[in-house]
Amino acid sequence: MKKHEKLAVVAAAAMMASSLTAAEAIRIGGLFDLSGKAQHIGQPTLWVAQMVVDRLNEQGGLQGRRIELVVADAQSEPAQAVVALRRLLDRDKVAAVIGPTTTGAAMACMKTIEDAGVPMVACVGGDAPVVPARKWVFKTPQRTSTAVERLYAHLQGRKLATVGILAAGDKFGQEGEQDLQSLAARFGIRIVARESFDPLDADMTVQLGKLAAARPAAVVVWTIGPGGAVVARNARQAGIRIPLFQCHGQPDPIYLKLAGEAANGSCMPSTKLMVAGQLPESDRQRAGVQDFVREYQRRKLGEVSTHSGYAWDAVQLVFRAMEKVGTEPAALRDAIENTRDYVGVSGIYNMSATDHCGLGVDSLVMIEVKDGQWRLME
Repeated sequence: MKKHEKLAVVAAAAMMASSLTAAEAIRIGGLFDLSGKAQHIGQPTLWVAQMVVDRLNEQGGLQGRRIELVVADAQSEPAQAVVALRRLLDRDKVAAVIGPTTTGAAMACMKTIEDAGVPMVACVGGDAPVVPARKWVFKTPQRTSTAVERLYAHLQGRKLATVGILAAGDKFGQEGEQDLQSLAARFGIRIVARESFDPLDADMTVQLGKLAAARPAAVVVWTIGPGGAVVARNARQAGIRIPLFQCHGQPDPIYLKLAGEAANGSCMPSTKLMVAGQLPESDRQRAGVQDFVREYQRRKLGEVSTHSGYAWDAVQLVFRAMEKVGTEPAALRDAIENTRDYVGVSGIYNMSATDHCGLGVDSLVMIEVKDGQWRLME
């Protein structure tokens, strides 16, 4: 489906639930990168946010009041994200904000959202917006440290006790490398070599060669974007047979397309979306995850990735809090922070005053690429 067709689906869906009057609408801001270098994240996030808002309105909204998603484009620029946020707060008078979709934008928006005293639930990968916990800021994707713990527990179970790290030189890669180093001893893992690369590099063969010379039991790659696929291809071309593990940002159809056959055999932590049909009946997330995938496919929004559910969970967290306390900012913030046992698409959320993410290691599963398909490992 082309971009303009998808936007038409979103616009048409927004007109549903006509029994709910626009005059009574409760406004939730959507701060997404709809243009610029991060639009490949921001556009799907918008579609999913609108998808859940439509579902909530079909079910009667908030006590008969329609939910309206008011959207602003952060333009993939932190400074522009602040401008767009101020418009949502000052002009549109939103009760809460979903987004932004990049860590840099979230950090740039921090002072504005804290000064305004309006809850913001970000859909960003980095930990910085919630570590340490800020009063008005939450996020739905797993923390980097949580993904490292899940990966290390798997390596420990397979008795792969030595690791070579290949991390991107950007903030995401640096954050991953720090957690990989700080948590290694807890799992009885020893890091025998470390290399880095620019996320835009087209070849990492030299770094892979240095890692292979240290003879680790596993190579861990920490990056989001095409760099992970480049590493997989380079490792295959160089004949390196050391088990390759990617981070939780790589379970995405784009990884399979870019890496091709070289993706086969690579393993990584992932949300359960990538293996929705393989989850056991005992899994508490199974029904919700499969319902999400069906609705996503029904709307023809493209292929599901591990990131697809973050906006769904963000809107649901805000809506569930509104059901309890209404839209008064301080009460709404407190209700989000006191979220307990919300079974979401990306995991089971338990927030607290010191944890504004709320996802544990059990929110991630280990998956492997086999014959170009995602397969549940455990």
